[in-house]
Parts: sequence; C-alpha cells; structure tokens
Amino acid sequence: MRQILLKLKYIGTAYHGWQVQENAVSVQQTLQDAVEAIFGERLDVTGCSRTDAGVHANMYCCTIRTDSDIDCFRLMGALNAKLPDDISVFACEDVPEDFHPRYSATAKQYIYRINNAKAPDPFLEGRALHYKTPIDEVKLDKAAQAFVGTHDFTGFCGAKSDIEDCTRTVYEASVTRDGDVVTFSVTGDGFLYNMVRIMVGTLLFVNEGKIDADDIPRIIENKDRKAAGKTAPACGLYLNKVFYGGETIG
Repeated sequence: MRQILLKLKYIGTAYHGWQVQENAVSVQQTLQDAVEAIFGERLDVTGCSRTDAGVHANMYCCTIRTDSDIDCFRLMGALNAKLPDDISVFACEDVPEDFHPRYSATAKQYIYRINNAKAPDPFLEGRALHYKTPIDEVKLDKAAQAFVGTHDFTGFCGAKSDIEDCTRTVYEASVTRDGDVVTFSVTGDGFLYNMVRIMVGTLLFVNEGKIDADDIPRIIENKDRKAAGKTAPACGLYLNKVFYGGETIG
C-alpha cells in the first residue's frame, strides 16, 4: 500500500470549503470524484486542514492510499485532466506510511489580500476584499506584531468553535503593500476557527481608529472577542503554505 501526497491550488469561490458536505459541493468531494475516475474506486482523501466556504489555497496538502503503481507524474496529469479549472494539482510524491498531512505539519501560513483601491477590480472579485478606506500599512504592520508569540487566542476565535485549548504560537505576522493590494501574512503552529479573519478585522478597526493598536495585547490578555474587530469576509483568505519537518518557518 502506497501513500501519496498531493499538493493543490484552488480558488474556493464555488465551493463550500474543503470538507465534504451533504448538500453543497466541496473541494474534497470534487477531488475524490477525480480520484475515483482514475482508480475506479472511491478512495479516502485526507486533508491538512479545513477551509471555509469561499476561502482559497495556494498550497493545500492531502493524501491518498492506493495499491496502484501509477507514476506520480502521470497521476498528477490525469487528475488535472479530470479536475475543474479552479482546482489544480501542482505536486505529487510518495510519502512514508506514518506521514499525516495535518498532524505532521509543523506550521501553516495564511495570507489575506485586500484591494485598497477606490474602485473595485473585476480581476480581484471574489479573491480579495475590496476596502476603499486608505490603509496605513506601516501602522498596521507594527500593530500586527502584537500577535507574535504564544498566546491564548480565545478573543480571536469564532463563536462556533468548541476547541477547549485556544493557545497557539504565531511565528510571524506582517502587513505589506504592492500597489493597491495590501496583504496580511501570518504563520503559526495552528489556527482557531476564523482566527485569521478576526485578526484582519481587528487590524482594519485599528486602521479606522475604532480601536487603538495598543489595545490588541489587552484583547488577547482579556480573551475578549467583543473587543476585537469584525470577522473579515472569506474572499480574501488563502492557505498559503504548509510546513513540514526540516523546512524553515517564517
């Protein structure tokens, strides 16, 4: 029995997140359909994390197990021939039996993209938040450093979460600009439900003067979700990279 690691890119606009849903199309289901068309049986696909409806991925890792001896290069081509244009397999390799795409990961990096132009950009529709208020990216980059470190991020967790231990370690956080596009990047050992989107919403509140940058450490310390910003829309969020053993984080 082989275990094969697939690395995907996808635009999540048309999907109800990664995980299979009863009454909605998901990325996992779509990939399983392609795998079944090639192998003639419905194989389990194990993913590295859940992503919500409308969230994208520049690197999503998942595994399948099979007795087939198909070459990884041929498998990648066959899958891309079966998958829709908004999902692509860009890497494929054999991995050890004890590898797990989620539990073997040492860190994940998310980015959140904001179109900070006065007018909407049709090429960014569904792929970045359109936010017209001018962003001071230097100010927000400085404010984002409050997220770095090991903290209880209860105040940055969505209400639907039933996670008991909300302590996570953030290795880096930054806000940068490239023309009209402002990008928030954050790398950590794990993330809570809606955590990155609440971080973004909080930084936008800082940008608007609704809260002070110095309030972020207090929000973390007090575990006060009501004091943090709104949950930013899913359209700007990307799972950007998954780190495994031996890779440099940051």
